[in-house]
Amino acid sequence: MSGPRRSASPKSRAPDAPLRAGRYWFMLFVILLALSALIGRVVYLQVIDRGFLQNQGDARTLRVESIGAHRGMIRDRNGDPLAISTPVVTLWANPQELTQDPIQQAVLAQALNLEPQKLQDRIDRYADHEFMYLRRQLTPAQAKPVLDLQMAGVYARDDYKRYYPAGEVAAQLVGVTNIDDEGQEGLELAYNGYLTGEPGKRRVLKDRKGRLVRDLHLIEDAKPGGDLDLSIDLRLQYMAYRELAAGIRDNDADGGSLVMLDAHTGEVLAMANLPSYNPNNRADVDVRGLRNQAITDAIEPGSVMKPLAMSAALASDQFTPDSIIDTSPGWMVVDGFTIKDFRNYGELDPAGILFHSSNIGMAHIALSLDQDTIWNRYRALGFGQSPGTGFPGENSGSLPAPNNLARSAQAAMAYGYGVAVTPMQLASAYTAIANDGRRLHPSLLKLSGEPESDQVMSPTVAHQLLGMLEKIVRPNAGGHLAMVPGYQIAGKTGTVRKVTSQGYQETEYRGLFAGIAPATNPRIVTVVMIDNPKKGDYYGGLVAAPVFSRVVGSALRLLDVPPDQSEEETAP
Repeated sequence: MSGPRRSASPKSRAPDAPLRAGRYWFMLFVILLALSALIGRVVYLQVIDRGFLQNQGDARTLRVESIGAHRGMIRDRNGDPLAISTPVVTLWANPQELTQDPIQQAVLAQALNLEPQKLQDRIDRYADHEFMYLRRQLTPAQAKPVLDLQMAGVYARDDYKRYYPAGEVAAQLVGVTNIDDEGQEGLELAYNGYLTGEPGKRRVLKDRKGRLVRDLHLIEDAKPGGDLDLSIDLRLQYMAYRELAAGIRDNDADGGSLVMLDAHTGEVLAMANLPSYNPNNRADVDVRGLRNQAITDAIEPGSVMKPLAMSAALASDQFTPDSIIDTSPGWMVVDGFTIKDFRNYGELDPAGILFHSSNIGMAHIALSLDQDTIWNRYRALGFGQSPGTGFPGENSGSLPAPNNLARSAQAAMAYGYGVAVTPMQLASAYTAIANDGRRLHPSLLKLSGEPESDQVMSPTVAHQLLGMLEKIVRPNAGGHLAMVPGYQIAGKTGTVRKVTSQGYQETEYRGLFAGIAPATNPRIVTVVMIDNPKKGDYYGGLVAAPVFSRVVGSALRLLDVPPDQSEEETAP
């Protein structure tokens, strides 16, 4: 039987001591090595590669933001605003940062005045993007409920929105911009590069939610766009639009145009078109109202061309103011086409031909001249070529080719058929009669120097024509409704059948009046066109002349032009 075991003495474990010591020194070495690597990495990042951490930190907190530059103002000749940029707020979001909580999304949709499902659909559509618009061009008051939510992923950007104080009164001339503040129509488009500003840059500090912490410093200041001073007088523009609208309403017409030029400079003082549209609210725009018909739509002008054709005859060696032309029996046939007068006027001098608006008299004159005489005069007056205003889509009109011109076309040109002109071109041509034979180039911008002009007829011929046109705007004459109390007016009526793809219409007309006021010392030249009046009267002397009278009468008083006649002399 064995006895009890003896416990091992301390001396029996002595051989394990070196092993424990080795482990200790090994672990100490590993710890020191790791600590050295960590210290080395810290030293490397903080001293050697310090810019890396700074850049990484700055990328998360520092931002370079764009500073919006407002678009230049468009003003009338007196400095009154026609187009201005107002500050607005654009809300956008990063879909990847937006909350997925349906309740939070519903709250956001309500603040945005959107249906929750529409907001969700938009978020889903842009789920893989980092940018999407929520609402654009809001007023600060409209954007405040959204920004007050302080919702992650929702941001604001300062923007500008175009506002047009004159509204529909000058809509086609001034034009409009799109939601990105780029010109789309009218002078906004023509001078888009000049009006557009250059954005600036600033460095800002933002928190992780994109909220501004501090505005650090300006990198580059924003440069606003240039201001554009137009030639129009807003007072005359309002008045012209109002009276044109009344004339269209009174005659149940489809529309109309009016152009008023300064007889000394060719500057456009007023240009009105109807139908029009409100550029501040384009929800229900009539596409017909988008066109600036006075510049972009060429029409057959009719009898208002007769004084211009007569200028070519008076400049030739064949006709003088005392020449007699026999218009009997009141009709004639040329190339199988019948030309008629209202009645048989018998023998007429040039003044009588214009007074009675005799087609036969003008046809006889045209056919007795060289084939290209009237064509050359029309060309010199600016017809068949661009007016040069720079307006988008301005129409050059049309003249028939001068070579091998048929006799019927040669005759028709003299009384305003077979040619197409714009109201702007017509008004510019009449400045030659008002300005000693010098045709002024029309300008939509306020001029600071001498106007461009061409001497197209002698002063003698211009004065002779002016005297002939004065007789037309007198009591019991065809243009008597264009009379202005206190002022002597010179002008010409015109009536023309509308032409479509089906040819000349039997029941659709345009009535025109082109006039100069005052005749003794011309200050303004005005053309009025009424399109398709349907209330019974359609002659230019009955539908367009009254509009001319009201517009020109008010304009002369606004421009402080002294009367040149007693009111008894000019009373109808």
